[in-house]
Amino acid sequence: MTGQDRVRKPSADGLATAARAAGKKGPPPVHLWDPPFCGDLDMRIARDGTWFYEGTPIGRQPLVRLFASILKKENRKYFLVTPVEKVGITVEDAPFVAVDFEVEDGALEFVTNVGDRVVAGPDHAIRVERDGADGEPAPYIHIRRGLEALIDRKSFYRLVDLGEHREHDGARWFGVTSGDSFFPIIPSKDLEKT
Repeated sequence: MTGQDRVRKPSADGLATAARAAGKKGPPPVHLWDPPFCGDLDMRIARDGTWFYEGTPIGRQPLVRLFASILKKENRKYFLVTPVEKVGITVEDAPFVAVDFEVEDGALEFVTNVGDRVVAGPDHAIRVERDGADGEPAPYIHIRRGLEALIDRKSFYRLVDLGEHREHDGARWFGVTSGDSFFPIIPSKDLEKT
């Protein structure tokens, strides 16, 4: 086998170097990149937003933010992409965690564990899934290109404090408003049962 025939194993260092180069003039345009798949990388994002590489937490926040900037979702799978390679990673729930929000002029601006800031609205919808067994809510907000953040518990409790009942899709719902957008959390009739 010649050196040209060998398949290069993807590495976190190689991805970081390529991401730095690609992101020198703003956020990397990962939505425009469609490189060949190079295999899976032993990288995992836990439900609490912690990034792991080969079983060890990545403690350097700038490196986590760099990897987050080249994250892409395709058909329910997650990849880190550069202009020349694409590697699969594991995401336990959502790739990001919304760790706080502020209310400004009636709009809800969320911040994630990797520094993204988005205002809830048509392009950044809030949705709540309920666990079938116990009805426990799991709230999310869309961040970018199909990538969501799980809204942390303290922020969700604050959202509930801002909630109101409104008509939505022909039924009465309890939810939150950001700007002109209403985001349903639970049908009002179900809330009355609890």
